[in-house]
Amino acid sequence: MKYKIPVAEPDIGENELRNVIEAVKSGWVSSKGPFIEEFEERFSSYLGVKCGIATSNGTLALHLALAALDIGHKDEVLVPALTFASVANAVLYTGAKPVFVDSHPNYWCIDPCKLEKKITKRTKAIITVHLYGNPCSMNSIMKIAEDYDLCVVEDCAEAHGAEYEDSKVGTFGNVACFSFYGNKIITTGEGGMCLTNDEDLANKLRVLRDHGMDTKKRYWHEVIGFNYRITNLQAALGVAQLERIDQFIEKKRKNAKIYDSHLRNVQGVVLHPEMPWATNVYWLYSILIDSESYGINRDELMNKLAKNCIETRRFFYPMHFMPPYKKYAVNCRFPVAERLSSNGINLPSSVRLTEREIHKIAQFIMLARKSN
Repeated sequence: MKYKIPVAEPDIGENELRNVIEAVKSGWVSSKGPFIEEFEERFSSYLGVKCGIATSNGTLALHLALAALDIGHKDEVLVPALTFASVANAVLYTGAKPVFVDSHPNYWCIDPCKLEKKITKRTKAIITVHLYGNPCSMNSIMKIAEDYDLCVVEDCAEAHGAEYEDSKVGTFGNVACFSFYGNKIITTGEGGMCLTNDEDLANKLRVLRDHGMDTKKRYWHEVIGFNYRITNLQAALGVAQLERIDQFIEKKRKNAKIYDSHLRNVQGVVLHPEMPWATNVYWLYSILIDSESYGINRDELMNKLAKNCIETRRFFYPMHFMPPYKKYAVNCRFPVAERLSSNGINLPSSVRLTEREIHKIAQFIMLARKSN
């Protein structure tokens, strides 16, 4: 089905096309070229972090970060029970074990109050995921990490420019990882980046990203590395997208306020939260459906919207429900993550979305309830 109103779509302008054409004409189309360093420098500067190391996608940024932090066999890494599978996959790529932690009921990210109970002698790191654009409670998480001498990797794939207590997410942990997939706030098609203030760690990330090759002795390899490099073509797109990131975030926050104004009084609809200490960038504007008071369940509403050519997405499945990850959570339940996953729906959230389209979507959501 071709949706008239998609969940997400990129906004590619003339500057993006100009940069890509320049990169093509220059001949630098692979993992060398001036746009790569420019993108790394500009994006890290935007976040206020010293070092940026661009990668071929966000999942590999996570794996690269864990590998550079020496996460490996017999180690444990605390991850949210409700997130995209790439988070657990990146842990498993290293040979470590993902340990799932339930969500906070008010803002949906990993619950700091439940972290300490999961820490063992093997725990080496915490991955925080700023889910759907909403920041985690970073002060609480960083305090726990400090108390137990744990590394923190921030997964900011869905939260470019989001803020926790006036500081941008991606500035708290040992390493922050971003994705620039086509549906993200800014895109390079595919692509990702690791950010860190630790220059020694940054050098290690760069070596591992480039096959483990010595930076001063070409084709000499002291360690086993990976080919996780971004291309100059992707970076060219990213440089131009970054010029508009504040505009994109402003539009997403404006759209969220319009959704809120239409849906806040609809019985059975729980709005996308924004905590007093957070600036949510609403990567995907998301709501919960309480089927008892709304009259139909989440999936029925999604079907009704689809019949009207409006695309939606369900929330991620809890990690412990899926076959590859069940064995890491035997006899474990995560009631908040399970409830969020069962009731959550991502609504159309593109920066190209119009106020009229939001009004139309909201009207269908209101009418779907009234028709029962």
